[in-house]
Amino acid sequence: MRLHSAFEDLHRTTLRVISGCFGRLEYVATLKNGPRNYAHWGLCRVYGDVSAVNALAETHRSLVSQVLSTPIRELVKEVDESSGGVGVAPATYVEKLRSEGTNLLPTEPAAGSARHLDSVLHALSCLLKTREQGATRRAS
Repeated sequence: MRLHSAFEDLHRTTLRVISGCFGRLEYVATLKNGPRNYAHWGLCRVYGDVSAVNALAETHRSLVSQVLSTPIRELVKEVDESSGGVGVAPATYVEKLRSEGTNLLPTEPAAGSARHLDSVLHALSCLLKTREQGATRRAS
């Protein structure tokens, strides 16, 4: 007998160990397997394909919604956390996210999500580059 749903399992085990909302978003985006599907061997094995795919799709939509509804000031902190988790500079990390473009979006994203996400990542990129330039000037 299972004690959790596929959604709860995904959040309590897998996503809990990934730093920051951007790190989690990036991870779930890598699990997209085609235009309308997701693949996660462990979830599929334990909960079945339908439950696993539904949990991943719901989580992906939720993560994008979280990013798009979070104030920029908080997103800067999230970028710092996510970039630290993979050992790269925050501005570099955001540029990597920007280069992934629509791959970060869930299947069937809400209208305007692609443009909104691009705008948020662009704003973060500008802020982080300015912050790094300021730190360089102070260090000189």
